[in-house]
Amino acid sequence: MRRQTTRLPSLLIGLIALLFVSSLLPYGLAANYTVSYQLLDQPNGSTHYGLNVTVPQSLHEYYTAKSHTSNTENDFVKFVTPYALKPIADSLRQIYTEYEDFTNGALMIVHQIPYEVTTPAKYPVETIVDNKGDCDLFSFIAASIIKASGLDVVLLYYEQAAHMNIGISLQNAPQHARGNIFSVMNNNIKYYVAECTGGNWQDGWRVGECPDELENAHPQVITVEDSGQSTTGQVSASYKSLSTSSLTLTASSSFLIQGSIVTFSGQLLPNLPNENITVYIRTSNSPWTVLDTATTDSDGQFSYSWNVETGGTCNIRASWSGNNDYAVTDSPTQTITSLSTFVILLLTVAGILVVVGTVTYLMSRANHRGPLEPQPPEIPS
Repeated sequence: MRRQTTRLPSLLIGLIALLFVSSLLPYGLAANYTVSYQLLDQPNGSTHYGLNVTVPQSLHEYYTAKSHTSNTENDFVKFVTPYALKPIADSLRQIYTEYEDFTNGALMIVHQIPYEVTTPAKYPVETIVDNKGDCDLFSFIAASIIKASGLDVVLLYYEQAAHMNIGISLQNAPQHARGNIFSVMNNNIKYYVAECTGGNWQDGWRVGECPDELENAHPQVITVEDSGQSTTGQVSASYKSLSTSSLTLTASSSFLIQGSIVTFSGQLLPNLPNENITVYIRTSNSPWTVLDTATTDSDGQFSYSWNVETGGTCNIRASWSGNNDYAVTDSPTQTITSLSTFVILLLTVAGILVVVGTVTYLMSRANHRGPLEPQPPEIPS
């Protein structure tokens, strides 16, 4: 028992040291999410395409941490994220030269996602990763893709029917709609109805068509001019299997004083120039947010300097959205600890007090002993 008691402090010290060292090491590489969608060159067409969409984990976590309330018109708009899905729109434009066909291509994608009532609302990258959703989630994806192409798109909200689809402004009436063509007017602009639900992607709803129960409805038109265009990360999209890429990230210092500058540097493989690298940050008890972006040089290297204005511990990681040849990738996560001036002052005062207390204690012990008493002389034997 005595030996176990003696070893316990050393075990605790070893455990604390191990946790401290591990906190300085970068996290493991993040996992990406990939899903494939089938496309036809046009309704009833014979040419098939397979579009591979990959969502980086950093982008997924960024959106899962954001607010998901959806009670007002402004709440609906925030779920339309054209910048994040722009690579999908760019891929569709490669095979669809007409905007009607492009719109139907976007509908083919959402028609392949299984239907499931989902609350609260989710952002498009979340729905892509979950591979399930309902009418509003499908509408957010389709509206994001279509808006990313430059088309004028709106959300159509049917409050009494608790339903949502979208409307698209086209120069000409849809040519592939079967039967009557349905549209709504808003600010003298005609928007053709596009239904986003339905599991039959090859023969599903096309732009201009409307479900029977909604033909006489009067939806609320929600414009999306102010939808998310921020410089977050992006998904990658390609019609071929993408090669693997990698991204490193190092910090000039893991510990620094508040107000100091820390420099992050990294290497993108392949060594591609002029690529945007998104830098994410997460502080204690806070979600991931975008800190800034950096650009790779001719060797695929990048650097970013940040003035750490607050104290505390934060996590930093970088992400690349990939291209037509390489998949998205995230860097390992780096941990940065910044000591605030208040903490430094407090530690300094505490150190001084410890020194003063130690000296005072030693002097008091010396005074308590008093002078040494003389020893009696030895008597010869």
